[in-house]
Amino acid sequence: MSQPIGNLHAVIQEIEHNWASKRLLVVGDVMLDKYIWGEVGRISPEAPVPVVRATHQSRQPGGAANVAMNLARLGAQATVIGFTGGDDDEGLLAECLRAEGIAQEFQVSAGFPTITKQRIVGGRQQMLRLDSERVGARPQRDYDKLIAASLAHLPGSHAVVLSDYAKGVLTPEVCQAVIQEARRLSIPVLVDPKTADFSRYRGATTVCPNLGELSTAARLGAPGLEAGDMEQLLSAAERMVTALDLEFLTATLSDKGIALVRPGNRLVAPAAARQVFDVSGAGDTVIAVLALCLASGLSAETAVQLANVAAGIVVGKVGTVPVEKHELLAALSPNIALHAEDKVVSRAELVTRVALWKANGERVVFTNGCFDLLHVGHITVLEKAHSFGDRLIVAINSDASVSALKGPTRPIVGETDRARVLAALAAVDAVCVFSESTPMELILATRPDVLVKGGDYNLDTVVGAQEVQSWGGQVKIVPIVPGFSTTRLIARGADKDS
Repeated sequence: MSQPIGNLHAVIQEIEHNWASKRLLVVGDVMLDKYIWGEVGRISPEAPVPVVRATHQSRQPGGAANVAMNLARLGAQATVIGFTGGDDDEGLLAECLRAEGIAQEFQVSAGFPTITKQRIVGGRQQMLRLDSERVGARPQRDYDKLIAASLAHLPGSHAVVLSDYAKGVLTPEVCQAVIQEARRLSIPVLVDPKTADFSRYRGATTVCPNLGELSTAARLGAPGLEAGDMEQLLSAAERMVTALDLEFLTATLSDKGIALVRPGNRLVAPAAARQVFDVSGAGDTVIAVLALCLASGLSAETAVQLANVAAGIVVGKVGTVPVEKHELLAALSPNIALHAEDKVVSRAELVTRVALWKANGERVVFTNGCFDLLHVGHITVLEKAHSFGDRLIVAINSDASVSALKGPTRPIVGETDRARVLAALAAVDAVCVFSESTPMELILATRPDVLVKGGDYNLDTVVGAQEVQSWGGQVKIVPIVPGFSTTRLIARGADKDS
């Protein structure tokens, strides 16, 4: 990441523990994305077009439904409202959403099919897209039902996203009905715009255009504005914030990152350098992360930085694919490593973090000990242990547990300080204190891929060895460094004192 996120410890705690309790409402143009996947091996003899040999098919919620998917994959509770056609594609879309635990309240509009986009992908390259839709105004009664459903879901929601794909759902009437009621209830409203005239979004918390949308909207008020002049565009964005009674404007600037704009104040979070395979759904990911951050009370600045990280993840995927919570936390890991306090975790926090690591395909290593008066021998064992995998857990005995093992004069260093010192080591990814006589409960709770013990042990004497091997894990014995031990350090200190 280009810029460090302020108060990272609180941000991580919010993502890991509190996002699951957030309820978000998404109103907008729901769609069904269909994919035909295959390989290209030749050009058709019938026309100068590639022949794609289909290998499999898939489907995925799109449009506003993809925003809800992103929210769900990030751990939140999402409800999506929009128009559908009462047809087979509506059923497929509802099935996809239910599988992700997303509530939906579709308003069937007669004569308007459920919007679908079918993409043909050869290898990692999109070859063709077929859209099935009817764009235009629905009967007023359909809008009345949609507004009533949206307002009924507002109480209890922590944030609202208006996802506009210009397919006829978010008319000025619908937008203002939702925005004004949400404002009355002090609920943040975020808008992903599509129309050039942003006036329908007046009073929202933020509008989140991409670079092209911002340029089009800005030129409505300033026809002579140069589309490629970033300074002029951001100045126009500042004026929009005041004119539209927004708290701020958030603009995705393609490879330049994301801009947070207030009158007289701007922040640009530079884009992370990643290989781009597909930008489909990147805007949905950005607004989902922004919405969750605002729902959690995080600052707009932090929200933009996190959204920027998430966007960097999703553009590296093929198709409209949501970002996962474990992917976001993994992308934050270089920053997490700089904050030792984030590595000292409770048992419950450790289990959650291990699950995220494993979901990200990382190999987890576990070791344990008292680690009283850290010395070169300890460092050698920890560095070797880390080399056996991607993430190293260090479980340390509590003060009471150390006293029971070593005698009433131990430990010399308390458990809080021991944990904090270990967490400062680059080789260590998590530190957890256990009060039992052995770390068996922690081993069973985390199910590490590798169990490491330093010293004169064998497989029969290492606690947890049989259990780790039973689930296919490995046990490694690392020899101790001769001449280094805590007992010897204590004795040497006593000799000097005498």
